[in-house]
Amino acid sequence: MNISAKVTDEQVLDVRCDAHSLIVDLMDGRTISVPLAWYPRLLHATVEQRAKWELAGAGYGIHWPEIDEDLSTEGLLRGAPAPKAA
Repeated sequence: MNISAKVTDEQVLDVRCDAHSLIVDLMDGRTISVPLAWYPRLLHATVEQRAKWELAGAGYGIHWPEIDEDLSTEGLLRGAPAPKAA
């Protein structure tokens, strides 16, 4: 039996935010859009702070240095919001 697996590239190509969403384009052509409300640090950041992101984790993560927020494409694809504060 021959099993073929679809190869995807979940590395980050681009990141942007609108008034309500975080939008991440992946190298394989997919776009992930999640509510900013899922990530309070991003939600409460300024437009300028949200725009200052960098690749992390060999391109499979996103880091916003000014607000100390880190997200992975794996978590975004799973639909995992930030943990609730204790």
